[in-house]
Amino acid sequence: MKALVARAYGPLEDLEIVDVPRPVPGPGELLVRVEAAALNPVDVKLITGAMKAFAPITHPFVPGVDVSGVVESVGADVERFAPGDAVIAWNGIPSGAFAEYALVRADDSAAARPAGLDARRGAALPTAALTAAALLDLAKPAPGSTLLVVGASGGIGGYAVQLAKRAGATVLATGSGEDRERLGRLGADDVVDYRAEDITRWVRDRFPQGVDAVVDLVAAGPGLASSAAAARHGGVLVSPLGGPPAFDRGVTASYTGTTTPAGRLAELATLAAEGALQVEIAAEYPFAEVRQALLDFTRQHVRGKFVITS
Repeated sequence: MKALVARAYGPLEDLEIVDVPRPVPGPGELLVRVEAAALNPVDVKLITGAMKAFAPITHPFVPGVDVSGVVESVGADVERFAPGDAVIAWNGIPSGAFAEYALVRADDSAAARPAGLDARRGAALPTAALTAAALLDLAKPAPGSTLLVVGASGGIGGYAVQLAKRAGATVLATGSGEDRERLGRLGADDVVDYRAEDITRWVRDRFPQGVDAVVDLVAAGPGLASSAAAARHGGVLVSPLGGPPAFDRGVTASYTGTTTPAGRLAELATLAAEGALQVEIAAEYPFAEVRQALLDFTRQHVRGKFVITS
């Protein structure tokens, strides 16, 4: 089968599409014929070695953590899926989606793809939507609460805005001036142009005490302090990137990455299939251009998801 392969840590330009053996599913695994896959920042970090200190990989390495396709065969002890089933999955560090076939764990990181969810939108869902949902588990949006999403224009941010609005929160979002209409369509009650405004001052003009929670998808470490300043006394800051445990005025911090609680991916897929959760595709590339897609992904301001199709 054809696959995009990294032979060692290095630049994206070194990636090659080559012939590799088709994998065989082991116990608890599915072999999926890939119809679409989505790009994520973690793909780039795994390829270049930016994460090798705490997430080393084995070479040759096939990247791609978001899979959408059809089950070709199943390993032992698999009961939830059968050949011919349409599925989506989050593959995590093992990756493998940028290929004609990929191994997928037959656990809660995989879900049936509903009839109303095509392969492209299905691929754009797992990492970003699961991460957004995990962050909101910590931010706890609810009717009457206020929440700021910093970095709302990306894949995770777009889902965070939508899911927080579904939970009943008043949602503020940061983006560029061109993002205002789009983020409003996703559910943001107001949008600040981060290039033209001081975000904390803008938030305080609307909510003098600050918002209940801030989801920051951009900064890490000490850089989160400026976002924490937009939270009320005793509020919470949530991030997938890591930082200090607390900030001034009793603002606490919580950090998480992608998680797969039982049934969550299936629930998100159902929402997307029903149109209750918009799946935004920023760009689509054929598999033959996957390396170029990764290069463009790192060079552009991404709104929505980059998707690779077979």
